[in-house]
This record gives sequence, C-alpha cells and structure tokens, in this order.
Amino acid sequence: MLHSITQSLIHSINMKLDYLDQLESEAIHIMREVAGQFERPALLFSGGKDSITLVHLARKAFRPGKFPFPLVHIDTGHNFQEALDFRDWLAESLGEKLIVRYVEDTIREKKLKEPTGRNASRNALQTFTLLDTIEEFEFDACIGGARRDEEKARAKERVFSVRDEFGSWDPKRQRPELWDTYNGKIHKGENVRVFPISNWTELDVWNYIKRENIALPSIYFAHDRECLLRDGKLLATAGGVIQREEADELVTRRVRFRTVGDISCTAAVESTADTLESVIAEIQATRISERGETRIDDQVSEAAMEDRKKGGYF
Repeated sequence: MLHSITQSLIHSINMKLDYLDQLESEAIHIMREVAGQFERPALLFSGGKDSITLVHLARKAFRPGKFPFPLVHIDTGHNFQEALDFRDWLAESLGEKLIVRYVEDTIREKKLKEPTGRNASRNALQTFTLLDTIEEFEFDACIGGARRDEEKARAKERVFSVRDEFGSWDPKRQRPELWDTYNGKIHKGENVRVFPISNWTELDVWNYIKRENIALPSIYFAHDRECLLRDGKLLATAGGVIQREEADELVTRRVRFRTVGDISCTAAVESTADTLESVIAEIQATRISERGETRIDDQVSEAAMEDRKKGGYF
C-alpha cells in the first residue's frame, strides 16, 4: 500500500513537471517560428511578470546567440517605478536592445486629448504610440504576454493574431492553428501579434517562475504601501498620478499587485504573501482572474477590452 501511494505521488509530481515542460516547449517553438517567419519582430516588454517570463523563454530559445528581436516598451509615463527599474536592469544585464517610446510624446505631437475625471487613464492612448512605433521600425510581428485566462476578449485570440494595416483586430479573421501550425503570412502593412504563453494560466506562470527561479520586481510581493481606498479598490498614491477625491480614504495596507499596468488603472490586493510559495497558495485559493480583480479599465463595460483591441490595443 505504501509503495502504491509513493508511486502515485511520484507520478503526480512528474505530471506537474511535464506540464510545465510542455508549456515551455510550446512557447519556445512559437518564438522560433516568429524568428523564422518574420523579418522584423519585436518583443513587447514592460517589466511585468508575463513579459519577464517571455524574456526568460527567449533566453532558452536563442542563447548563446543574441535575441532576433529588440525589447520594446510603450511607456505611458504612469508606470510603477519598480517595474521600470526592473525593465532597465534586465535589459542591461542581458545586453539586449531596449526601445522605449513615450505616450507623453504622442499626446503632444498628435495633440491628443488626455482623459480627465474619475479613474482617468492613459492606458487606451498606448495604442497610438504602439502603432506609431510599429510603423517607425516596420515591425511585422510583436510578441506579447497575453494569456487566454486573463479576460474574455483574450480568449478569442489565436497564437498568431493578424492585425490589419490600421492595427485593428477582427475576431472573425482569426486563422485556424491545427497541429501547432502557425500561419504568419501577411500583406504589406499588416502585422501579427504573437502570444507564446496564450495557453498558460496565471498559476502556470507563477509555478514556472518558481521552478526557474526567475527574478521579479518587489511590487509582486506583499509590502506596506500608502493607498487610496476608492469604491473598495486600493489604488497606489505613487507619483501623484491619481488625484484624491473627497470620498477617498488614505490608508496604509499590506498589499501586493497581481498585475502591473498603469498606476491609474491597476489596483492592489491586500495580502501577506511575500514569498513565491505563499503567492502560489494565494492564487490557488482565488476564484477571480487577476484582471477581473484589479484592472479598473476592464470594468468600464462588458466589452471594454475587446473594443480597445479592435482599435489597435495589444
């Protein structure tokens, strides 16, 4: 009986490791397909956990050579400093090219109207800067860390998601991807958004980070932070991005961030999870997706994400 139980435990452990190995192998295969099928790809890199995981996978796919694409960040000017510092450190330590373009510059050059009022965010304005950057460098493929479990519109994506010459996404134009065959054929002016970890879940990412001992910004782990309590959400006061309203309560809480977007639209969660093991245990216990719990911009309407994607959002 004891032997049977031991064998069962070993089998369970091997299945878990095999599952991560399969996800890793698929992602590496996709990255190599990008390198083989496209002339000017780029990897969108924000300093968040998903894009950090992509960089780690790129190291496995292409080292000891250089990456066949630059790292690109569209900086809204409202990012968390911890993520920006980590972004710069990782790019420098790897010796890889980092291209940064600023939404602030796009607002000024195109005379865009910046959103104002309650929960105003530059997040949607990233689209203009991203499309300009794609045109500037003639990128024909942009690799990103979107996953199908994040949000309903994400689940409609293929791994190779074709965008038209205006950068917009049409869910009806998605191509079949049978037997892991990815079709990167595009017309001039079109580009493809590629999602190597599309089949991963948030828990998969964290288990992989733990297994691979991948470094992360401290913002992902529990720490004491001054926050504004607004409509039940804990918003960071860092950088003065969010203006305090009369109904807001200024509090100091022990929090961490499940996802790292703009300060203006990303809420923290109360947590004591300050290690990889405790973060994983916390995620296993939750039934709310990371974007569903913490991304205010996704809660504007039922189709908020899909509407932004149709307009060229990543």
